[in-house]
Amino acid sequence: MNVHQIPKGLKKTAVLCVLKNGHQFLLLKRLKEPNKDNYTPVGGKLDPFENPVDAAIRETREETGIQVPAMKYCGVLIESSPADYNWVSFVYLANIDLVSPPPCNEGTLEWIHFDEVLNIRTPKTDWFIYKYILEQQPFAINAVYDEELNLLNMSEDISATDLFKDR
Repeated sequence: MNVHQIPKGLKKTAVLCVLKNGHQFLLLKRLKEPNKDNYTPVGGKLDPFENPVDAAIRETREETGIQVPAMKYCGVLIESSPADYNWVSFVYLANIDLVSPPPCNEGTLEWIHFDEVLNIRTPKTDWFIYKYILEQQPFAINAVYDEELNLLNMSEDISATDLFKDR
């Protein structure tokens, strides 16, 4: 096996970088898979030996040109499928100024108000992520897909978020 090849079913590690101003989110209409033609937060895979928060800051800078000094950890999204779509994504938040959407080589960036998220093409898990972020509630979401990547089941791991209650 190639050292850089990840065995099928083993989870890849990524970050989702939610950029927010009030109830608006700067989302990326993706040009390529996964989630081609869907609106998603910017983000990407962690580099070897990279800390997730450093990856979130790097991915934000690389995909938007926006330099954020820090990002707040909000939760985790765990996605499982029999196909080659298995991810652990650490979700981070940065509150940013309402800037004109910068160019991005990954797709088109647009400001989308939370009230409009259900009216656009977006992964089914993402509305819940934005809702939890607006409510300032930590989360651990488990999403299970079939071979065609249809969402079969989504649950919130309450026991994980209970750890944060008194902090």
